[in-house]
Amino acid sequence: MLKTLIFYKIMKEILNKEPVQRVKNKLKEFDKSLEVVVLDSSARTAKDAAESLKTEVGSIVKSLLLRTKTSFLLCLIAGDKRCSLNKIKKILNQKDVSMANADQVKEITGFTIGGVSPVGHLDKIDIFIDVSLKRFANIFAAAGHPHSIFKIDFENLCKITGGSVQDISE
Repeated sequence: MLKTLIFYKIMKEILNKEPVQRVKNKLKEFDKSLEVVVLDSSARTAKDAAESLKTEVGSIVKSLLLRTKTSFLLCLIAGDKRCSLNKIKKILNQKDVSMANADQVKEITGFTIGGVSPVGHLDKIDIFIDVSLKRFANIFAAAGHPHSIFKIDFENLCKITGGSVQDISE
């Protein structure tokens, strides 16, 4: 009973955090049935999230912020894949593409690493969605905190993010 009360208190604190509220609001705006779920264990990595949710690692969305010479790009990749910088460089026709650092991630998305959501960013960000996510009926993405996620299908992920579906993984 005490453990349940403590978890409920922690869950409530997480759901009230501003980054989680941004995600929650964006989800509700899009579809009232979508909701943020707080996990009792971390979803900081795709592997952690998959274990917490008892699902395949591939069904976990990794939200990776990349930096180009002039802008940023959020790439949504299946948890069992790696983001291919070479493929992204070819698509963008740019030579200089790299991972953003932790400070840039926080500044651009409004989220800390481990809780970067595909939605609810501080500013508009161009988004690429890896086509390999399409193989799952449901996919799970971070919701603004390492212990919070939301479930969505591929088609609705594409709609809610306005992202461009690309082959960007290896």
